Amino acid sequence: MDDLRDTASALAYGAGLLRGERVRLRATTDADLDPLVDWWRRDDAAVLQQGGVQHRPVASVREMFQAWSRNDSPGGAGFSIDDEEGRLIGHTTLWGGGLPARVATFAIIIGPDAVGRGYGTDATRTMLRYAFDELGLNKVELRVWAFNTRALRAYEKAGFVREGVRRAVAFHGGRFHDEVLMGVLAGEFAAAG
Repeated sequence: MDDLRDTASALAYGAGLLRGERVRLRATTDADLDPLVDWWRRDDAAVLQQGGVQHRPVASVREMFQAWSRNDSPGGAGFSIDDEEGRLIGHTTLWGGGLPARVATFAIIIGPDAVGRGYGTDATRTMLRYAFDELGLNKVELRVWAFNTRALRAYEKAGFVREGVRRAVAFHGGRFHDEVLMGVLAGEFAAAG
């Protein structure tokens, strides 16, 4: 984080805080909820996001995104993700980052039309910058299925390191799969620049 020396530097910090190289994080609106719910409820996305493919009611998933996006907790935040053209491409959230540990859990979903284009990595880095520079968190962690190799690569590019494995904790395709635990410390993220 740059030093806030004067009004101009404070305004510049605020203006750039939720902007990545290609994405912008912003408050989630009611208009965002239908596409977010649709993306979450897709069977292919469910395999990547959840421990089992189970269709939850639309109202339940809608409430989940609303809760993630209230931004009424000092240890967490949730934002919709827009691309360069201002189109909704995803959602990201942090939760549980309260005192004394200041460790939050991270999650992200990118819409199917935006996957594989670098938006996820950019949004993850932007959210990490927000977590460390604005929320004052010490660590951000996540869990990802071992078979989600695309997400593993994106998280590693954003600065996360593998910390461990929960063996055989998801059941898909007739067999058990591992879950990878990843984390990044504020100092590590700052040093990577």
